[in-house]
Parts: sequence; structure tokens; C-alpha cells
Amino acid sequence: MNLDRLLIYGAAFTIMGLSNAVIPILPELADLSNNSYGGFALSLLFSAYFLGALGTMLPFGILADRFGNFKFIALGIILTVISGLTILLSENLWILLIARFIEGSACGAFLPAAFAILSKLSNPGRYLGELTFLFNAGLATGAFLSGMLADAYLKGAILIFTVLTFLLTTYLLSRCRGLVGLESSAKAGALKSSGLFRKPYKETKKLLSRSNFGIWFSSFLLNGAIGVLLAYYPDYSLGTITKAQLGISISSLYVCAMITSLLGGRFKVKEKNLIKIGMGFSAFGALSAIKYPLLGFSSIGGGSGVATVGFALAVARMNADRGLAMGLFNTTIYAGLSLAPIIAGFFVDFVSFEKLFIANGCILAVGIILKN
Repeated sequence: MNLDRLLIYGAAFTIMGLSNAVIPILPELADLSNNSYGGFALSLLFSAYFLGALGTMLPFGILADRFGNFKFIALGIILTVISGLTILLSENLWILLIARFIEGSACGAFLPAAFAILSKLSNPGRYLGELTFLFNAGLATGAFLSGMLADAYLKGAILIFTVLTFLLTTYLLSRCRGLVGLESSAKAGALKSSGLFRKPYKETKKLLSRSNFGIWFSSFLLNGAIGVLLAYYPDYSLGTITKAQLGISISSLYVCAMITSLLGGRFKVKEKNLIKIGMGFSAFGALSAIKYPLLGFSSIGGGSGVATVGFALAVARMNADRGLAMGLFNTTIYAGLSLAPIIAGFFVDFVSFEKLFIANGCILAVGIILKN
């Protein structure tokens, strides 16, 4: 395997692993600082990561096109190490919030560049599927290890993934000279001929045209449905299933996404069909989770794995700079994960969780019938 591709795969696993290693211990992290914000501190720690990712995906994608994708792969790894060390060493709420924002920014630097590099290879479906597989493997492993090690050492999983990410920097050091010069000659002409953001602004308007609306909207709907289930299912299932059953159900989402993303990238199926198949399974999962959590989370995870590969392939075929296009694609992912639960929150005082989840599944089904 190409060593640069191995670096991307390793970084995808560790960056995602560290991000999810924090989730199971958020209440304990919030309590460490002895703050007076109560549950609001927990929501801040949860949202800071997504705000960092959401705010940096597009600008870092644009900058990656100009200065070289591998430089932003390196930036993502370095920012992850910084955030991990900060979370390990600090108990102050505000410092932890900054660390979570940096952690999200690391994801914002890494993902558009990684998708852009792999989408240019000779068999992009396979490599994008493998990246999505490791993306979800990191999420699942981070949450699992965090829960297993929390009693022995609260920040045990954070320590493991911080060390693993730090080890990746040793390879970066060996590639430092190459990274500095990588793609520099090609990018230098682009910088001289036009302003840094003038061309991306025009291309962004083109990417946001009506012909591409279905891609962005469907990606938002899919990840928004996942975000709503993850945010509100623990309260909905309180007293009906055990914490262990809930944990197994949620982890099945990531495991099934791992499997189907790997398979979806290897089958010779058009991206439009991959998206429709994935959205169909995800809509079924969002609805069936109301009564059958394991089936529901497994289905929505499996569907999301297939659909994500289809989205990535469709975006890769757009006539635009890859970093910009992939940055916009990943922005829709994190916009759905962060904004949809907030929107749903306005209705939880007026409708039951069951009705909210029914609406969630029905809205997701709209993505299946979008023409483009």
C-alpha cells in the first residue's frame, strides 16, 4: 500500500477515534471543572466539536486546493494531537471547550483534503469506501474504549488515541521536506493568476446551483436524521432498554456503516443508485428504531455507509476544485449532525419522541425522491 494513503487511513481512524472517545464521558468532563452551568456545560462540550468542524470545512477545503492537500492532512493530525493533550492535562471548562473546538477544526482540515486526494486515484470508489470504513471504525472504537476504560481511568481512551495520533507525526517529520514542496509549483501559478478566494467564491456559487441541490440537501437530511436519533434516543428509551442495550444499538450504526461503505465502494453501481439505496435503508432504520432499536440503528448505519460513498463519488465528478467540493460536502454532513437536533429541539416540548422520530423518518424519505 502507498505510504501516503496509509497515513490518510491511519489519521482517519485516530482523528475520529479521539472525537468519539470524549462522548461517553462528557458528563464527567463537565463535572471536573466544578462549574455552575450544569447540563448546559455538557451541551457546550458536545457542540464545540461540531462548531469547529462546521466552521472550518469549507475554508480549509479552499485553502487545501491552493496550498496542497497533504499539508492539511498534516495540519489535521497536529491539531488532533494538540487537542488530545489539552483534554488530557486540563480540567478547566473553557480550556476543554477550546480543545474540543480545535478537535473539530482538525477534522475540518483533514476530511476535505483526504476525500480530495482519494477521489483523484484510479479507483476512487474503492478508496473512498475504505476511508469511510476507517472513519466509522474510529468512531466505534473510540466510544467502545472510552466506555470500557472510564472506571479504571476516565481519560484512558483519550490517552490511547492521542498517543496513536502522535506516532503519526513521526512519519510526518520524515516527509516534512516533501510536504513543503508537494504541489507547490502547481499551486504557485494559481495563486499568482487570481485572488485566493475570488475563484472559490465563483465555484461555490456554481456548486450550489439548482442542479446540485439534491446532493447537498440529501446529505443534510441523512446526517440530520442520524443526529436526531443520537441526540434524543437515550431519553426516549429511558426505562425501556438497558444502557448496555442502548450502547450496542448505537455502536451497530457505526459497525454497519463500516461494512456497507467498504462493500459500496467495490461494487460497480452508479452513484445515484448508491444514494437512493442508502437513503431507503436509512429511512427504514429511522422509523423501525421506534420499536426495534438494534434493527433501526443497524439499518440507518448500513444505509448511511452506502449513501456516503455515493455522495462522495457524485461530488468527485463535479467540475470544481476537489478540496472545495469535498469541503462543501463535509460541511453538509456536519451541518446535519449539529443543526438538525437543534431544530428538533424546538418541538420536543410539543410532540412526543415517537412522533418526532416518525417525522424524522418521513422527512428522510424525501431524499429518495429528489430528482438530482
